[in-house]
Amino acid sequence: MSGTAVFINLAGAVALLLWATRMVRTGIERAYGGVLKDKLRLAVGNRFSAAFAGFLFAVALQSATAVALIIASFTAAGYVTSAIGIATLLGADFGSAFVVRILRYDLSLLVPILLLLGTIAFRASEERHWRQLGRILFGLGLLLLSLKLIGQASDPLRSSQILPVLFNYLASDWISAFLLAALLAWSFHSSVAAVLLVASLADKHLLPDALIIPLVLGINFGAAVIAALLTKNAEASARVVPLGNVVIRGLMTLMALALQFIFQISPEMLASQPGDAVVMAHLAMNGAVLVLGLPFAAVVARLLERFLAPTAGQPANDDRLSALNSADLVHPQQAISNATREVLTVCDKTEIMLNSIFELYENWDAKKTQRIEALDDRIDTIHRDIKFYLARISQTALDEHSAEQCQNLLGATIKIEQAADIISQNMLTRARKKHERNAAFSAEGWAELCAMHHEVVQNAHLAFNLLVNRNVEYARQLVARKEVVRQLVKASEEQHLQRLRQGNAASFESSSLHIDTMRDLKEINSLFISIGYPLLEGEGLLRGSRLL
Repeated sequence: MSGTAVFINLAGAVALLLWATRMVRTGIERAYGGVLKDKLRLAVGNRFSAAFAGFLFAVALQSATAVALIIASFTAAGYVTSAIGIATLLGADFGSAFVVRILRYDLSLLVPILLLLGTIAFRASEERHWRQLGRILFGLGLLLLSLKLIGQASDPLRSSQILPVLFNYLASDWISAFLLAALLAWSFHSSVAAVLLVASLADKHLLPDALIIPLVLGINFGAAVIAALLTKNAEASARVVPLGNVVIRGLMTLMALALQFIFQISPEMLASQPGDAVVMAHLAMNGAVLVLGLPFAAVVARLLERFLAPTAGQPANDDRLSALNSADLVHPQQAISNATREVLTVCDKTEIMLNSIFELYENWDAKKTQRIEALDDRIDTIHRDIKFYLARISQTALDEHSAEQCQNLLGATIKIEQAADIISQNMLTRARKKHERNAAFSAEGWAELCAMHHEVVQNAHLAFNLLVNRNVEYARQLVARKEVVRQLVKASEEQHLQRLRQGNAASFESSSLHIDTMRDLKEINSLFISIGYPLLEGEGLLRGSRLL
């Protein structure tokens, strides 16, 4: 086999690994993301419980970067302190390394089983839960298959005359090896994929033993930088956690590299097989970062907050860069992309409001109330700016497709802003009344409302994703979920009436609050669902009317 063919096969196998990893992560986020986020927010009470929660969450998502972005948003929303956020991320790093160890076992027998089960689950039902479960199982099957393909594709590299020269040079130049490995992890946006690739190459005895530890340390440094770069334009409070991870994990990898220069630790001390040594070095590095870095999480958080204080202390209107660049108006497609980015900012703030409002129903908090009101004011401002910007785009010479994009984006912005108004004006008023009257929902009634709220949050995720990924199948799933909420509301109304007939005291006290909250959730859900209509209409998948 020619050298070109070998590298094409290897590149294809690596691409499959990256795609499968993303497929599993997005499947879990779409199916269970809301539940996992809620569990994570409740679990981060102190540094130790936060680290353990981060570990479990990273194992579930197979990505410490995903955990970092979620925790950064929690910190910006005021759910957790920066110190707790950094502790959570240290645990997530170890969880990500633990996933690599699990994937190193011989699981080849599971490949056909997972592919078969994934296909059956995906095709068995139109329900979103089953389809995402099928996506997860199929992605795991592809992930394991990709590891096998990488091993097969790299086997001919043993006879290569160029690679030994390159790797032998890097074995004597650890700094270059460290930097290349960091670049590899950053380009993959996944330490899991990078370590598995290096382990596969080591299994084929393509890497000198002296190169293993510098490469692993470089991958860890690059992985720490990923989340910090992804949040570089976020508000200051959201940047503290990823930067804290860079400070602790990054500095410790540099210190470990310096120690390696001094003590020349052999990978054989970690495992007899080179591939296993790669994984064990990765696990040991992240274990050391967790144990040694956890006590310093609060100190690092305070230093970074002080360093970023000038930015954090600016007024809300000044600490966020707007994507609405007037200079891009002469390029309609670029301007539309700018407006889309700004709409996603509105989506993020609306999601924070939607999650926070039910917490106020349970436990009234004046500070959270003020935050929801401030977020709504900010959404109103951004919404106004987006409308004016889109109007200015429309004044340029637009083709039919671009004009339609502008109109759809404006419609989506209006709907999301209306949803935010319902939360801040209607639901916040009801939460305040519940607190002032010291009223309580019945256990059954509260469970019904929570089920509706969870469904609306999930539909919000799907709707917001459609603004970026114009996927017809996701739009179909989103619109199909409208009936689910309608049935939940109908069932809750019937059960609420039944409780009133039975003389349930809690239902009597909270009857109007219960019914009004249901109505609000149903209206918010309808607004989110309608974001999918233009896409389906463009594909000819919508009826003109529901009338017979």
